[in-house]
Amino acid sequence: MFAVGLTGGIGSGKSTIADLFAAHRVAIVDTDAIAHRITAPGGAAMPLVEQTFGPRFVAPDGSLDRAKMRALVFADDTAKARLEAITHPLIRSETERERGAASGPYVIVVVPLLVESGAWRSRVDRVLVVDCDVETQIARVMRRNAFTREQVLAIIARQATREARLAAADDIIVNDAKPLDELAREVRTLHERYLALAAKAAP
Repeated sequence: MFAVGLTGGIGSGKSTIADLFAAHRVAIVDTDAIAHRITAPGGAAMPLVEQTFGPRFVAPDGSLDRAKMRALVFADDTAKARLEAITHPLIRSETERERGAASGPYVIVVVPLLVESGAWRSRVDRVLVVDCDVETQIARVMRRNAFTREQVLAIIARQATREARLAAADDIIVNDAKPLDELAREVRTLHERYLALAAKAAP
């Protein structure tokens, strides 16, 4: 099935754009949602997380203690690689399962780190980047997650640069301060383009 990879920096508004595509009954596969699911209570990643990092990284409800893990992986690249070795194969297999189960002419795969991963570019037919300026990102994430400015800047510093994402884009939606109806019009235009491309690519 024709696949569009939707990406963007933290706080760019990827979920808003994905929801607007979903309103056109487009199948959405969200790798971030999958990552949360496998680290929820009873999630597939949790036995290995506890075995690898110890019980202090497991919250009382059995889910991943995200605050503790975030602090660890930001301070220790080796720990980050060990966590990714657990989660990435599970995310990949679940993503492929959801893509295989999707119906419709095309699917949107939301991949926050699409540009950073490198491998994802070959798994999608087109890349849609949701873009906004850094100050907008900072303000949104501070408001949404109650992070400090320094915490948000540290996350942004670990992501691909804005320039790198834009260079990888086939399509771009700028989401700084546009009203929702304007974003919806842009999504509708892209939806029609993707329908045409999917039809052309169909066997």
